Amino acid sequence: MLFQVGGQGTRPTFFEMAAAQQLPSSLRAALSYSLGVLALRRPFIHKILDYEDECFALLTLVLETHSLRTTDGSFAESLYGLRRRAVKIKVKGDNKGPDAREEINHTGLEKRQKVLSVVFLVILPYLRSKLHSIYNKEREAALQASLWGTEDERFGDTDYFDGGGNSIVSTSSSDTEESVRDRLRKKIRKIVAACYPWIHAGNEGLSFAYQLLYLLDATGFYSLGLHALGIHVCRATGQELMDTSSRISKIRSRERERLRGPPWLKAVQSALLSCAYGVLDYAQTGLIAAVFFFKMMEWWYQSAEERMSAPTVYPPPPPPPPPKVAKEGIPLPTDRTLCPLCSQKRANPSVVAVSGLVFCYSCVFRYVSQYKRCPVTLMPATVDHIRRLFHDV
Repeated sequence: MLFQVGGQGTRPTFFEMAAAQQLPSSLRAALSYSLGVLALRRPFIHKILDYEDECFALLTLVLETHSLRTTDGSFAESLYGLRRRAVKIKVKGDNKGPDAREEINHTGLEKRQKVLSVVFLVILPYLRSKLHSIYNKEREAALQASLWGTEDERFGDTDYFDGGGNSIVSTSSSDTEESVRDRLRKKIRKIVAACYPWIHAGNEGLSFAYQLLYLLDATGFYSLGLHALGIHVCRATGQELMDTSSRISKIRSRERERLRGPPWLKAVQSALLSCAYGVLDYAQTGLIAAVFFFKMMEWWYQSAEERMSAPTVYPPPPPPPPPKVAKEGIPLPTDRTLCPLCSQKRANPSVVAVSGLVFCYSCVFRYVSQYKRCPVTLMPATVDHIRRLFHDV
């Protein structure tokens, strides 16, 4: 076979790595949904949802830091029994000879690698989320401007007068500073809106390339971030899984030994540490249970909801045939921009609803008021059938 699908060896399969990579997004979706349901009864929770990116980044910072300290793996990787190992490549034999072979040795993570792992797991996803939100806002603003025009075009420049109504109030220095900040902020947003699609496309392309190479067993690095850090993700051995709890207890006992101060202060600090560790353990277990619960419910109800809620999609009906010109009616001009009544370029274009033909508003209003019919098709019509067109093609 081209790629590994079994569970043998220390190299994780592609499916294990993909599941570990998708777990944080599933966790965020589960938490957002839970908080959204709770916000229906507790409106103050909306304040948390307003800062969803910051709250989730803080939560993942605590989880990833704790997981890397205790298990040498991220929160998702430790859940799937995976560990991060530093890669050291040694060349055996002559470096330039044909018999030269590369030997890959795995060692424990250094402190620098753990810190950079937190940056890649927490800081970069947070920045990517903020850039994505800025891009979406600028995209919506550009769409609205294309449809309705900018604010200056819609409202114009407004002069503000003082109490006497004769002199214009001079802008203060604070207003000038705010305007400078607004201009700078708008420029930054425009730069982000212009550059983000290319950055996003490059990131997705590199991720796809690394995942494809990993699937074909052409590289041991699943992502560009792991390659930059020089880290392989490996399966944890049975002994490592058994020693995890003892390792955590040793780390926590060492932290208690570092406490300084009088005996009563040490006792208080030790009690606070125990409470913090207990809360962290319960939160970690609760988050894992929440992820699996919501994924199971999503799988359970997805097919039924699709059958019940998805409407039957029918093909759109064909457009109606064009109206026929009556023998005694006014002929249509060859130039579609001209009004059939006055043979001039249409002014205030308006359509007669019974026929769908467009005329000048003043021309068709006078004609329909007098003859009670469409000028071209001679179909019965009234002034109530005249519709103003605000976008004439």
